[in-house]
Amino acid sequence: MKNELKVFFTALMFFTRIPCPKWVGYSESLLNQASRYFPLVGILVGTVAALVFHISRFFLPVPVSILLSMLSSVWLTGAFHEDGLSDACDGFGGGWTAESILRIMKDSRVGAYGVIGIWLALSLKFFSLYEVPERWIFLTMIAGHSVSRFFAGSYIYSHLYVQEDLQSKVKPLARKMSIRDLLISAAWGLFPLVFFFRLKLFLLLIPLVLAKWLLGRYYQKQLGGYTGDCLGAAQQVFEIVFYLGVCSLLSS
Repeated sequence: MKNELKVFFTALMFFTRIPCPKWVGYSESLLNQASRYFPLVGILVGTVAALVFHISRFFLPVPVSILLSMLSSVWLTGAFHEDGLSDACDGFGGGWTAESILRIMKDSRVGAYGVIGIWLALSLKFFSLYEVPERWIFLTMIAGHSVSRFFAGSYIYSHLYVQEDLQSKVKPLARKMSIRDLLISAAWGLFPLVFFFRLKLFLLLIPLVLAKWLLGRYYQKQLGGYTGDCLGAAQQVFEIVFYLGVCSLLSS
């Protein structure tokens, strides 16, 4: 049990700004195992964002409350995934070979592709959430963060880490995810969907699986695998796909 707590806190420490106990420490082994708890971290981040939205609604209109909830999630994660999306947009947008793509993604400067990608992603999140019936926004935020992290993390199981990116801050995640870790991740990732009490919400797994396959195929073709920035970009893409799906299913 204590080891599992260490693994969970390692995931929490790596992907959020939330303070963790000092006894957790750090090791590459713990970080590699932490992949099974990515969706649980997503549940916590999504819950904070949802609470910010709920509390804000007592004083502010829906659009402002949604923006504040998005701001809270970005702050809580240190824009970790948004940064990955920006780097991936710059890399794939400006690179012509695997080597040039990786070189651009490692560059700390942000280019036009990155700025445009982030602007479009945040806009899609905002407008899709705005179109979700208000009574469902709380659950949608939580589920969006957990489901997207499960699908993004599943690349660790299905794809290979790009060895040329060994200087990446997620180097320990290069090892393959076990089937046990994948199933644990799936359980946490899909758990919030149960509370919608709408079986049709599970239809969203179809576009998510399709998006996972298409994005994974693109990563494989361009790089021969994934990088840390690819995982961050994937999380953002899957979160948007989920929100768009909820918007479509629950608004109709």
